[in-house]
Amino acid sequence: MSPKPGFPLPPNSTIGILGGGQLGRMSALAAAELGYRCHIYAPEADSPGMQVAAARTVAGYEDPQALAAFAAAVDVVTFEFENVPARTLEILEPLVPCRPGRKALAVCQDRLQEKAFFGEAGVPVAPWRAVHSLTELEAAIGEIGLPAVLKTTRLGYDGRGQAVIRAPEEAAAAFARLEPKPLILEAFVPFTQEISAVAARGAEGATAVYDAVENRHHHHILDLSFAPARIPQAVAESARAHAARVAAALELVGVLAVEFFLLADGRLLGNEIAPRPHNSGHWTMDACQASQFHQHMRAVAGLPLGSPRRHSDAVMRNLVGPEGMAKLPLLQGSPDISVHLYGKAAAREGRKMGHANRIFPLGSLETAGDAALLSDL
Repeated sequence: MSPKPGFPLPPNSTIGILGGGQLGRMSALAAAELGYRCHIYAPEADSPGMQVAAARTVAGYEDPQALAAFAAAVDVVTFEFENVPARTLEILEPLVPCRPGRKALAVCQDRLQEKAFFGEAGVPVAPWRAVHSLTELEAAIGEIGLPAVLKTTRLGYDGRGQAVIRAPEEAAAAFARLEPKPLILEAFVPFTQEISAVAARGAEGATAVYDAVENRHHHHILDLSFAPARIPQAVAESARAHAARVAAALELVGVLAVEFFLLADGRLLGNEIAPRPHNSGHWTMDACQASQFHQHMRAVAGLPLGSPRRHSDAVMRNLVGPEGMAKLPLLQGSPDISVHLYGKAAAREGRKMGHANRIFPLGSLETAGDAALLSDL
């Protein structure tokens, strides 16, 4: 096996991406603009990422022979979702640089570790308890109170793997339904808004943080992101500072997003960390000098980070299922809207098919109402 080139990677080097979803697709497209090739590794053939990649491996995430061949064919490895098995990086890390590495993966794919990590990083969180048994759940309810949210510690996303408990008699059924165990019980947070901030961190520790955004969900799936968030400047700067602090504490090389609950008194509570490009950062593709996908590829390749400066205000809407795809003719006919489709064949209910970014002059979101911002979107 020929030696791997040093960092920064020279043009035409190959970046390996674990996972073939839409985040891998958009990362591969950004890498191509930076002069790199991408090799997608995923169990599913013809995934969105594989449609635009220079090379593809269809194999299981714990197949040692396939992973060894993949490592030999690439110069660095990253991932597009955090549920890659830990065993995958155990196999790859001795063979090829992996950015980010196992620390970020371990913390962010387990909610118990994630909550503990938030505290270590100095980010406040809502009260929580680990739940290994129904007895522990009943005790946790006694300490935290109701309502509360019971969640799986792994594999939950877009509202999956969780249940709101509003009365003590609901506890046993919720505990029995949610798998795998253990679970985590979190206090129900009476938040006024959901906020997120995306941060990029390079191999030498340089950090670039995008403006905080305001997120709205529909049926537990992100529907809209408003950039910038219409919140006090001090709160927005606090969200950005928390994201930078989390990236440093994880020793991250790449991009991450931190989701927050904003309380009525202006406090932010950390909710989740995603150690890769994030749905709430898709607006950066059309409103910033360097998108979150370019930043991620820059960091992984060892290049200097780009500017996160926002040259426009933006509203991002997810295109979900048949309802979202029905909006395409209107969206594609608007001069202020950019549509990004993911190459998925079937528009199933609840499936993210793409997103649309509407661009506005700087400062527009401060004065415009929702009706004006969301017209044609």
